Amino acid sequence: MTITSTDPALPFAVGELVGRHPVVVDNAYTRWFATGAASADEVRHLTVQFSVFSHQFVEAQLRKVINAADLATYRAGKEILMNELGVIFKPSGGGIADSELMSVEGSVDGSRFRFAAAHFEWLLRFAAPLGLDFDQLGKRRLATPSTLYFCDELLRIYGSEDPSTAEGASYAVEHWAAAGFWKELIAGLSAVKAREFPDLNLAFWVWHDKVEDQHAAHTDDELAQAMESDEFDRGKFLAGAADMLDGVHAFWAGLWADHLLGGLA
Repeated sequence: MTITSTDPALPFAVGELVGRHPVVVDNAYTRWFATGAASADEVRHLTVQFSVFSHQFVEAQLRKVINAADLATYRAGKEILMNELGVIFKPSGGGIADSELMSVEGSVDGSRFRFAAAHFEWLLRFAAPLGLDFDQLGKRRLATPSTLYFCDELLRIYGSEDPSTAEGASYAVEHWAAAGFWKELIAGLSAVKAREFPDLNLAFWVWHDKVEDQHAAHTDDELAQAMESDEFDRGKFLAGAADMLDGVHAFWAGLWADHLLGGLA
């Protein structure tokens, strides 16, 4: 079904889809994790699985850039990709990035690359006090089946060649990410830090929590622009959003199952 911005029902439909999805309203794993009850081994397990998703996301983001439908989308995708790889957001007012080399606003255009600013290297620094090294993080071979499923769905849907499908996935991912799960992880990790690992650096998690509202706002703008295109397909957009949320849900459901069964990797 092809529509334009004259379809007033789409924002409501996608809002209902995202706002009522179980991964947004009923994430058993992150709700439990926020209590601070996770053991050291469970924190390590989360860290390894999250590192795989975070690292594999770079490939999905590159596909999103390659398959961009227009120059504006292409550049927006590169902003995220280059920041993931270590180019700091340069505030438009000329401000200085924070002590972790990561400003939460601005553009990578005209900024600088820093090895230490790459998101994966940030995770490495977080994982070090847990006893996790470079070769224990980020690789597909370390993933559980549910994590692999999520990563492959990111490549298939978020990085789709179909612009309506990819836009739906992007909208879903960013609005899920802005719905509060970062805060639940930060609460749990803060408890673990206070109890057992005082050297844990939580900046990776805190920075992402701060930046997600900005990303979600951008996807609202992208949706409004996409709806102006005669090629925009409402059905594919909603299907892309739903399938992507199902992929996200599989990731967290897998971690919850590992917790309940004690089957840590």
